[in-house]
Amino acid sequence: MGLLRPGLWLKKLWILLLVIVEVAMGKVLMTLFPERATQNILAMGQKTGMTRNPQFSPDNWVPTFFSIQYFWFVLKVRWQRLEDKAELGGLAPNCPVIRLSGEKCNIWDFIQGNRPLVLNFGSYFSPIADFLIIYIEEAHASDGWAFKNNVDIKIHQNLQDRLWAAHMLLAKSPQCPVVVDTMQNQSSQLYAALPERLYVLQEGRILYKGKPGPWNYHPEEVRAVLEKLLS
Repeated sequence: MGLLRPGLWLKKLWILLLVIVEVAMGKVLMTLFPERATQNILAMGQKTGMTRNPQFSPDNWVPTFFSIQYFWFVLKVRWQRLEDKAELGGLAPNCPVIRLSGEKCNIWDFIQGNRPLVLNFGSYFSPIADFLIIYIEEAHASDGWAFKNNVDIKIHQNLQDRLWAAHMLLAKSPQCPVVVDTMQNQSSQLYAALPERLYVLQEGRILYKGKPGPWNYHPEEVRAVLEKLLS
């Protein structure tokens, strides 16, 4: 891996300072005004459906905000977005991915003619489109920024760990192929996909670029794009 460009170093340093300030302020607010801070976090959780998930109570995840694990995860996400090479209307990065059999392939291998291909990064439509789930690194690994009462999956140390985790997703019977990102996280970086993100590709170009999840993860926007194509 080559040396970072001076401009990129400065951007990373600026982001580091911003995240330090944000986390420090959040920690202070949680200490001085716990009820108000908790209400704000719960309001964000409503956008993702977290508050409607019977598996999680607020005590499982609200206290994890502004922890050291939270800090490192947010910093990683912000830094990764500097590597974003996926531009709306531009050519989609043809990143290597790995089938659950261990076979290496590329994202474009799943494009069929002019049919749209929906990329679903990091989570779980249709006669007019194909779908592909790309399993990326864990957002809430049990040895990272963990939530209580969550699936026990640790940070992937090797490809076998990532394939094992993806097989757990496969047990949920997703109605589309599942592949995993490389251990260099190439897809996740070039598509700025962490922790989750949606894209629609058509003939190798980016037709739709969703905003980063979880707060801005909106499958209904993908539906609207596909319905427009159908009409």
